[in-house]
Order: sequence, then structure tokens, then C-alpha cells
Amino acid sequence: GTSASLELARFLFCFQSSNANDEVLKEKRSKIMARGLPKQKPIQGVKQVLVVASGKGGVGKSTTAVNVALALAANDSTKAVGLLDADVYGPSIPKMMNLKGSPEVTPKNLMRPLVNYGIACMSIGFLVEETAPIVWRGPMVMSAIEKLLRQVDWHQLDYLVIDMPPGTGDVQLSISQNIPIAGAVMVSTPQDIALLDARKGTEMFKKVNVPVLGLVQNMSLFQCPKCKHETHIFGTDGVRNLACDLGLDVLGDIPLHVHIRETSDAGKPIVVSQPQSDVVKNEDIYNMIRTLCNPATILCPQNVPKWGEKNLLTTFLSQCLIRKPTRCKQI
Repeated sequence: GTSASLELARFLFCFQSSNANDEVLKEKRSKIMARGLPKQKPIQGVKQVLVVASGKGGVGKSTTAVNVALALAANDSTKAVGLLDADVYGPSIPKMMNLKGSPEVTPKNLMRPLVNYGIACMSIGFLVEETAPIVWRGPMVMSAIEKLLRQVDWHQLDYLVIDMPPGTGDVQLSISQNIPIAGAVMVSTPQDIALLDARKGTEMFKKVNVPVLGLVQNMSLFQCPKCKHETHIFGTDGVRNLACDLGLDVLGDIPLHVHIRETSDAGKPIVVSQPQSDVVKNEDIYNMIRTLCNPATILCPQNVPKWGEKNLLTTFLSQCLIRKPTRCKQI
């Protein structure tokens, strides 16, 4: 009828207008990119930055970031380690690190990180109510990230582990382009849906010249606590196959284990609460940390490797998890 025709015409008009706007946006982006990437500025007092990222949420990125930071601190008490929660919309570091309260402000108007288990932590979750939704538009989020990066009194850190938000949006680009990053670790489950996004995330780091140290396959298998039968709930070797396609290492596999979940929910991460458990022992975390803490592995900002170059941080992470790292065999 006439009404349906009018609706169709209105839809087509809006669609064409949207396409026109898209072309304008593409042209603006091209002009911005032509100016070159912004100059990177190190975070005051931080020697090395390691980012833990994922293409989608719910794959265990934050759990991995927390336990890596804690393992770094547990191995060498002389090394100062920090943990930055860059997931503004879904901050989980406060709960996983059992921290509450607001940060103090120094005379220089810098926020002091909250500390637990020897880790200096900063999160937007310290600045809002625990149950309050963060309903912010892009500019507010970017302003918050800038404050978390530049207006925190980190004192002197040997390592800062950044728990990135999932995906490939403004926050990921801003962090990757504005601070020197020693390396990125991409976490994914083996299922196809997660792998699609993991590929996109890895390619994003490639475009902004951030070295990807490798991929971690999380929730790789579930072992029945009674009969010990192993089930690959999310599939088998999905991350391994993706790593082959991208020419990257698989740093290892983390099982779907109830102890990892329970300790994270309780704010007592497994690395510190159950250091003698089979999960931690199998991951060989402490050998991994010894490798990273070797002075020869320190990467200064000016020496950050370009995409594809090998570095000793890869060796550090390769010893972290259950299986040894693998690289696709060339046929």
C-alpha cells in the first residue's frame, strides 16, 4: 500500500544518507592517517608495558592479566609491578584483586594506586560505585583512559601489565599509539566465534606496530574431577590453527578449571592463594618469571621490537602455560 511505499522510500533515503556520511568519515580518517601516528610518550616511572588483550569478552583475559602480574611480583620482591585496568565499561580488577575504596590524591594532583598482594592497581572501578553502570560516550571514556595513564603516581615500576578492554576500538588504538609497549598477548578460547575476533585484534596490533608475543588458548579443555576424563568443550586446537595462519607462537593452554574461577571470584587469584596447586605447577609460572626477570630480557622503549621480530619476552611467556609453545611447521 501507499504507507508501505512511503516507509520503504524513507528507509532508502536514510540508507543513502548514511552511505554519504560514511564516505565523509572515510575521507577524514584518511587525512588523519596521512599525518602519521602520534608520537609515543612513556608512562612516567614505568620501564616496561605488557598488554593482555582479547578480541571478545569472556575468554579469560583479565584472569590471565592478574595472574601474570602476581607471578612477576612473587618471583622477585625487588621488582615493582603494576596492574592497570583499561576496561572502562567492565572493570574487573577491583574484585579479582580484592580491592575497594577510592585512591588518594597527591599534592601534585596524581592518584595513588591501591595495593594488594604487592601489586599497585588502578581501575575506573575505584572511582565509581561497584554496581553502578558506566554509561559514557566515547570522549568521556578516552578522557578517563588518559587520566589512568598519565595522572597516576606509579612511583617506579619495572613492569606495568595492562588489562585491555575486549575488541579493537578507540581505547585499544589510543593506548597502542600513545605509549611504548614491549609486547602484547592475545587471549582466546578455541571456538570459531572467539577466533574471528582474536584475528582482528592481532591484526590491529600489527597495524600499529605493537609486537604480538603470541596467543594463549584459554579454556582449552575440561578435566572431570572424578574420573579425570578430558573434554574439549570449546573445540580443539582452534588457537593453534590461527597462530599458524598468522605466523605466531602459541604460548600455551590454560584449562577450564574450577579453582581458577573460584579463586578469581573470591579476590584471591590462584597464583597467590594456591601456589602449590597442580594448575600453577603445571603452568610452570616461576620458570617463566625467572626468564623475564633476567636483565638481558629488559626492553627499553627505544628498543621495542617491530612486528614479527623475535625477543626474549616471547621466551618468558612461552614457559607460562601448560604446554610448550608451538610454531606451525612449514610444509
